[in-house]
Amino acid sequence: MRLFSLFQQNLAIDLGTANTLIIQNGEVVIDEPSIVAINRKTEETIAVGYRAMQMHEKTHENIQTVRPLKDGVIADFRAAEHMIKGMIEMIGTRKSFLTHLKMVICIPSGITEVEKRAVFESAARVDSKETYLIYEPMAAALGIGLDVEEPIGNMIIDIGGGTTEIAVIALSGIVCDQSIRTAGDEFTENIVNYMRRSHNILIGERTAEQIKFHVGSALGQLDNPPEDYAVNGRDLLNGIPRQITVNYQEIAAALDESIQAIEEAVIRALETTPPELASDIYKTGLYLTGGGALLRGLDKRLSAKTQLPVHVAEDPLTAVVRGTSKALADTRRYKSILVPSSSVS
Repeated sequence: MRLFSLFQQNLAIDLGTANTLIIQNGEVVIDEPSIVAINRKTEETIAVGYRAMQMHEKTHENIQTVRPLKDGVIADFRAAEHMIKGMIEMIGTRKSFLTHLKMVICIPSGITEVEKRAVFESAARVDSKETYLIYEPMAAALGIGLDVEEPIGNMIIDIGGGTTEIAVIALSGIVCDQSIRTAGDEFTENIVNYMRRSHNILIGERTAEQIKFHVGSALGQLDNPPEDYAVNGRDLLNGIPRQITVNYQEIAAALDESIQAIEEAVIRALETTPPELASDIYKTGLYLTGGGALLRGLDKRLSAKTQLPVHVAEDPLTAVVRGTSKALADTRRYKSILVPSSSVS
């Protein structure tokens, strides 16, 4: 058994729109932005992850930065292959061509069969010998320590970069779910549009991400408000770079429409929940995971909307990949919640 382990590499992968996380041997070994920089002339990979993100929106014509995933699924097949391969190489423990590479990759619950096939093909191109998929809400539930095999209803709200996944889980299955393409990327776009509309200033995606991190809020009134944040951009009237200051109340207004869409999706999921499971959810509350769970005041806003307790995961950013790792460690036990490659036609 020990000899076999020398030639085996097991990876749990949260292939996210914004960030990709990889766990090996129970430890997060990769936590990088989901982006790759490619030489347009030679089509060689120049950089992956943070290094590529530093180049994003700053490149010349010979370098292209690509985010291979859009709305939680692979949009650029070739770039996704470059990115996955580059991140696996970052781990630096691949022994030889004899190594048996086994992967469990998490995917949105609203994914199509074609999109599933794209994930499997990307894994095959990096020489994965055994690949399984797991739905994000199920992985998130495992990651925060819920017993998904019990006949108890739990509602997971996973707000990632490309999608918000809302699912009611019981008996190792998703009973009802809602998957909407309103999430972190949409928040970023809201901020870019707000800055253009209200301040006549043009900012990039990276700057909008920083605004979201420093003064992002779901509520116009917070008990512990963050300090105002200085933003640099290009003045749309005269083209000259300038600096303005924004506060969390402005950003709350900018994000309001997108957060309403998430609230409506949560209500729709609750409306389709069987009554016995709804009774369980009344007692257990809602569980919030993903990067969007860190948005200030979001838990309070959802609680006010649903009149239910909302629990933010202890480490919401890694909940999905930790759950994926649990499924990887015992694929026999969790066989019913994994999607093998043979099931995708």
